[in-house]
Amino acid sequence: MDSKKIQMPREVHIGPGVIDNTGKICKDLRFSGDTLVVTGPNTLKIGGEKVIESLESENFSVDKVEVKSATNDSVKNVEKKLDDISLVLGVGGGKIIDVAKMASTNAGLLFMSIPTAASHDGIASPLASLKNFKGTVSLTAQSPIGVIADTDIIRKAPFKLLTSGCADIISNYTAIKDWKLAQRLQNENFSESAAALSLMTAKLIIKSVDTIKEGLEESSRLVVKSLFSSGMAISIAGSSRPASGSEHKFSHALDTIAPKACLHGEQCGVGTIMMMSLHGGDWKCIQNALKRIKAPTNAYELGIDPESIIEALTLAHTIRPERYTILGDRGLSRAAGKNLAIKTEVI
Repeated sequence: MDSKKIQMPREVHIGPGVIDNTGKICKDLRFSGDTLVVTGPNTLKIGGEKVIESLESENFSVDKVEVKSATNDSVKNVEKKLDDISLVLGVGGGKIIDVAKMASTNAGLLFMSIPTAASHDGIASPLASLKNFKGTVSLTAQSPIGVIADTDIIRKAPFKLLTSGCADIISNYTAIKDWKLAQRLQNENFSESAAALSLMTAKLIIKSVDTIKEGLEESSRLVVKSLFSSGMAISIAGSSRPASGSEHKFSHALDTIAPKACLHGEQCGVGTIMMMSLHGGDWKCIQNALKRIKAPTNAYELGIDPESIIEALTLAHTIRPERYTILGDRGLSRAAGKNLAIKTEVI
C-alpha cells in the first residue's frame, strides 16, 4: 500500500487579540533564536509591529522584510534574509503569506501564518500562488507550523476582502464537481474525505450568508475557520483539487486579460456562477448567496468589460491543461461563452 504524507499546522489560534500572544506561542512551540517577519508597508502597521513587539518580549531576535507583490523576485529577496533564521512569520494578506511560505519552503525553514485579512484559503494550505511572465502559477509549498488569526484585526479590514474569502469558499462547489468529473472521465485520484470537508465548508458559508456582516468579529471568525477548513481539505488531497476547478481557470485567464482588475475570490465567485450552469446545477443559488454577502455577481460589479469575460471563458481551458474540468480539452467557443455569460446574467 502506498503511503501518503499530509501536512497540517501544529497549532491554530483564532480569536480577538491572539496576535499579542505570538511570542508565547512561538516559545511554546520550542522555537528560539533569530526570526524573520515578512510583511508589507500597510500590514506592518496593522499587525507586523505587534508581532515584532510580542516576539521581542519573549527574547526573540527579530528582523523584518517588506514585500509588495507575490513574485519570484519577492521570494528571492526574502531568501537573502534567511541566514541563521530559525522561523519565518508571514504577516499580511494572501500575497505576503504566499511569499513567506515559498521562501521558507525553499530554505527548509518552518513558517508561521499570520493573516491580517480573510480573502482566500491560502492561509493554511500547502500551496503558494506566484505571478510570473506566464501569469499566476500555483506551487507546492509547506503548510505553516501554526496559524495565528486575530479576528479583531481581520474584522477591521475592508469588507470586500472578507466577502472575497467567502466567494473563494463557495467556489468549492464547482471545484468538487470538476474533480468528480475528472475521476469518471480521466480516472483521476479522488479523496472522499477531502471532498466532503470542502463541500461542508462551502455549505456552511451558504447557510450563514445572512449572518456575515461588516465589522462583526463573529463573521470574521466564521470565515477564517472556513478558510482554514478549506486549506485542510487541500492538505488531505495533496493538491488544490478540492478548492480549485474550472472557476479558478476562468479567474486565472481573467488575470492575463484584465490584470489587477479585482480580487481573486471575487473573480472565482463569478466564475462559479457560470461553471455551475455548465454542470447543470443551481447557479441561481450561487448567485443569490454572493448577492447576499454583497460580493460581485457580474462583469459590471467586477469592473471588467463584458468582452473580457467572454475572452476569459474561451481561454480558461488552456490554464493548467493537465487539470480536467467541465471545460474539457477544447474549451468554449466565443458564441458559447457569450451565451453562457448572458444566461447567467454575468453580462
